[in-house]
Amino acid sequence: MTTETILNASQIVLAVLLGASILLQARGTGLGAAFGGGGNVYRTKRGAEKKIFQLTIVLSILFFGVALVNALV
Repeated sequence: MTTETILNASQIVLAVLLGASILLQARGTGLGAAFGGGGNVYRTKRGAEKKIFQLTIVLSILFFGVALVNALV
């Protein structure tokens, strides 16, 4: 396997995982929230919600890094 193949495969896997983690966070946002309604109050993330949020950040950094390396190779 060449480096290009490994980078392409890892970028695809990271893209799928990043998309899934973003979709898992999207619960609770409805049409009213899109127009500024809903009366949302700031609250802290706890438990699994916090872990998914942190995982999304890590996956996005990894995805950006792999995409940058893939573009330079």
